[in-house]
Amino acid sequence: MRKYLCLMLLPGLVYAQESLWYDDGDPLDTQVYTLPKIPGEYRGNATDCSPVDLQQPLTLADVVDISLCHNPQTSEVWASARVQAAQLGVAKSAYLPSVTNTVSSNMGVLSPESATRGNPNLNIANSVVASYLLYDFGNRKANVENARQLLLAASATQSSTVQTVLLNTIIAYYQVQANIAALTAAQQAERAAEESFKAANARYQAGVATPADKLQAQTAYAQLTLQRITIEGTLRVAYGALVNLMGLPANRPVKLAASMNDAPPSILDDVSALIEQAGQRRPDLMASEAQVRAAEASIAASQAASKPTISMGVSNNLQDGSQYAANSATTLGVTVSIPLFAGYAPTYRIRAAEATADLRLAQRDRLRLQISLDVWSAYQNLRTALQAMTASKTLLESAEQSYRVALGRYKAGVGNIIDTLNAQSALALARQQTIQAGLNANIARATLAQAIGELDHAMIQSLPGAHATSH
Repeated sequence: MRKYLCLMLLPGLVYAQESLWYDDGDPLDTQVYTLPKIPGEYRGNATDCSPVDLQQPLTLADVVDISLCHNPQTSEVWASARVQAAQLGVAKSAYLPSVTNTVSSNMGVLSPESATRGNPNLNIANSVVASYLLYDFGNRKANVENARQLLLAASATQSSTVQTVLLNTIIAYYQVQANIAALTAAQQAERAAEESFKAANARYQAGVATPADKLQAQTAYAQLTLQRITIEGTLRVAYGALVNLMGLPANRPVKLAASMNDAPPSILDDVSALIEQAGQRRPDLMASEAQVRAAEASIAASQAASKPTISMGVSNNLQDGSQYAANSATTLGVTVSIPLFAGYAPTYRIRAAEATADLRLAQRDRLRLQISLDVWSAYQNLRTALQAMTASKTLLESAEQSYRVALGRYKAGVGNIIDTLNAQSALALARQQTIQAGLNANIARATLAQAIGELDHAMIQSLPGAHATSH
């Protein structure tokens, strides 16, 4: 009965052996190098992604918060970092002993004649083997360092991706706001063209204007109507791009809070200082530096892998069966493994590791140069955009006055339709240029912050539209 009971409990015994060593936590403390899904500096004091009422007007802060919580890119890069954390745990596990328990059984098949002579021939064997690597010339240490640096690189890449999501969302938000303003301007221009057309038509009906005046005004009116229809379509596309970055279907309707077309905060300090700051704060450069250190550790691991290893092993074998008495044997030993020849594979593994290190160094240097260009370009774009905002406001004021004078003169019969339509066109263009200048300034400010590596929650709170306005 005892032997058959062992067979019945064997599956449970194997499961218990596996669950003895399995831990669903982090016994080797690999998570200490990882970041949460949304690092704290990007969400302020928020600790979870609570539901947002999409029926209420959303500010810039609301939009970027939804993007961080629901954009698949943030989940994807966070999962990649957790994968690398698990790889670090695999590398650290080489410092621990390995224990294997093997249970086997066999039962002889008896003929009908011999079955009456006694019990079936049932044998059970249990073997427990424990081994531990004593010395390997630094291979384990190098593998752990390689995995640790790759995890640091993954965490830095996570921050870089989060900043990219933030920048894309900010750009999309301002694109929508700019298209809303452009639509308002187009509607104003269309109403002005309608007024000019009515004035030309009235003068034509009174016999004091030519048919050409009426047709020119009507053509300008139709052109501005077409422009308004085009902007409406562009606005719908911009809305779809924004909600898509927010992790929502492109057809999901959202409302945006009214946004003032204010100038963004300026950080026009010494551009050289900003480039130096970017070299210290850009997460993608930090990731590249970690990749270099990981490649250097990989060289050490490849070199150590071709050297001897010293291991210690302990085993216990237990056998019990109907054909022989139970017996147990325990052994203890030390094993020295000396690689003699592996077809030159170790040599080429070392060469590959060295070439990879050179590659990572070149990629880091290229990225550092690109960062300096990113900061320089964003800095100059912001300077230009801020100056353009000032100039566009002056242009808009002048164009508004010019149009009022031209229309008044035409209605009074002392002006001509050409001057009126030209002033009308100049006003419409000035409005669009003012809107574009504001869009460029806001995008340039956010782009410069991302180029420096400081596009975080505090910086976003200072941007126009981050909070609801009073109108």
